Amino acid sequence: MLSPEEVRLLSGGYVRPADQLRALHERGYHRAHRSRRTGRVVVERAHYDAVAAGHTHAPVLGGRPRPRLRPVPP
Repeated sequence: MLSPEEVRLLSGGYVRPADQLRALHERGYHRAHRSRRTGRVVVERAHYDAVAAGHTHAPVLGGRPRPRLRPVPP
């Protein structure tokens, strides 16, 4: 997991978790989420590494992968 300071820097310096999460999602960190226990934004280091390396889908660590949405035909 990234440290709270790393999350703040990665999100562009935002302090509020909602702003951090929005900024991270805009930057492609779609697996970033808020912790139910602490309310802080959580980013797995493997996901950070994958997105930073240019991969669109990070490896899934424990749990099921999210279903991919298919485009709706015109």
